[in-house]
Amino acid sequence: MSVIQFEIDGKEVTAAEGMTILEAAQSAGISIPTLCHHEKLEPYGGCRVCIIEVEERGWAKLVVSCVYPAQNGIIVRTRSEKVDRIRKTIIELLMAHAPDSPQLVEMANTYGAARDRFEKDPSFCIHCGLCVRYCAEVAKKNAIGFVDRGINKEISFIPEIAAKVCHDCKECFQLCPTAYLQATFVLTESLAFSPSSKELAKEG
Repeated sequence: MSVIQFEIDGKEVTAAEGMTILEAAQSAGISIPTLCHHEKLEPYGGCRVCIIEVEERGWAKLVVSCVYPAQNGIIVRTRSEKVDRIRKTIIELLMAHAPDSPQLVEMANTYGAARDRFEKDPSFCIHCGLCVRYCAEVAKKNAIGFVDRGINKEISFIPEIAAKVCHDCKECFQLCPTAYLQATFVLTESLAFSPSSKELAKEG
């Protein structure tokens, strides 16, 4: 396996072939903020918080570090005026959905983001996809998924499956950066889990 060498924030970093810039940075002890990334899951690039600036042969561009592959000779900047400005705006957009999320509040303090810059849409879901992906990729139960698209996209438990497996699992709950998942599960359980489906859960 070939070794890749490049620079992150002035520090020489070594990465194995196939690693992303985020993985290489984490291995080198360099912090890049993330919300939708998890070491057990396939890279997703959904939240865009891990955006960085990459310079290659004199040309600079903004990329999402959790999906962008490490390459020889590139220069990476995890903090710059442009990166910080865009990251701040991304955080402000996410806070319109989950203004009290501990992770977002911490990031807002770091980047000077305003929690009320954009009109509130208190869905409490930032579409990081952690619950959906964990349930499919790790738990392999497929009890939760995305419904609709674009700005109307939401997560939804699938009652026929969730009634059988979610009560004794709940592994995805701790991944949610907004605590929206717990509320959704309780609501789904009370509205959609009929007595007959609970009997199915016992039988399953």
